[in-house]
Order: sequence, then C-alpha cells, then structure tokens
Amino acid sequence: MIKRSLLLSLLLVAGGLQAQDRTPDLEKGKQIAAGVCAGCHGADGNSAIADNPKLAGQIPEYLYKQLRNFASIDGADPARPNAIMGPMVAALSDEDMQDVAHFYAAQEAEPSVAEENENVEQGRNIWRAGIVAKGVPACAACHGPAGSGMPAQYPGIAGQHTKYTLTQLQAFREGERANDPAQMMRMIALKMTDKEMAAVANYAAGLRHIDD
Repeated sequence: MIKRSLLLSLLLVAGGLQAQDRTPDLEKGKQIAAGVCAGCHGADGNSAIADNPKLAGQIPEYLYKQLRNFASIDGADPARPNAIMGPMVAALSDEDMQDVAHFYAAQEAEPSVAEENENVEQGRNIWRAGIVAKGVPACAACHGPAGSGMPAQYPGIAGQHTKYTLTQLQAFREGERANDPAQMMRMIALKMTDKEMAAVANYAAGLRHIDD
C-alpha cells in the first residue's frame, strides 16, 4: 500500500512539474536570491544559521515545490504555512520560483558535520535499517544511502544543519508541517522519539552528496 501511494504521489508531482517547459534563468535566480533569500539562506545557499536550511546543491524540483507550497496559489491556503516564508514568496511569480530554485541547486554545497557523540551510531543504524520494532523504515530508502535525495519529493539532507533537520522531523510529528507525499513523513515521525530524531539529524549532517 505504501509503495502504491508513493508511486501515485511521484506521478502527480511529476505531472505538475511538467509545466516547467522553459529553461530557468540562473542570472535572474541569482538576483532574486540576493534580494530576497540571502539574509537567511546565504547568497550561495550555504546558510550559516542552523535554523535556516542550506539550499546549495539541493534538488531543484524539490526547492520549487517548497516555494509553491509556501505560497497561496489561486487564493487557497498554503500547503506549507510559514509566517516568514509566506510573505517572502508572495511577490514571486512561478517563473521566479523556478529561477531561484535552479540557481541555488547549481551552487556548491558547504556541508555541515556530525558531532562525534554517542548518538552517531544510533543515527547510522536508523538511517540504514530503520527501527524494525516500531515500523520505521530506513531513511536511506527515500533519501538515498548518501543522503542525496530523490527528485522531486525527497530532498537531499546530507550535510544539512542538524538543528534544521531535527526541527522538521518534530514539525512532521506534531502536524505543524503537512506537505509530505501520502503523509509518509508524518506517519514515520509519529513513531520516533526526540532522541531518535536527534540521532538521525546528527548522522545526516555528516553525510556527503554523491551519486547514490
């Protein structure tokens, strides 16, 4: 059932992304990044603030989807309400979102590092094998063995800020974030403790993007 839901979600997203039938303007994306995004995410997408995600090297379709989810499309409530990002994307056109998403995706990531503490091994085990007793699947199944992600729904989280990854896992668990395909992240996060989430987030920070 989960595999069928995943396939359906990916097909729906792929259909929506087919609307991007233009070549993104990276120079325009750079200008938007400098004027709108740099204060929180850095001019090149390498955020120095642990609360704000690194965007450099991220999957462009994923970034584009998130920008659309932050926005109110045709008067509807945003799929991912956010008091900061909502106003930021309000003035962006669909093409602007494409351009800035592809600009940041084209930048070289400067990854974070994992802290060498007792939870690294726990995080590695959950990443690779999940938590069988709780029905938690391996993170690598969707995000890739090296954390490079899977277009367009599953982001690369290798080298991401530990704090940001942990915050997003907690937000999925509490229902504060609900734009995951087929509620997959919400169902997974409900089964995880803060300690388990922290271990995964720390381990992911030490991963490096490669071709999985």
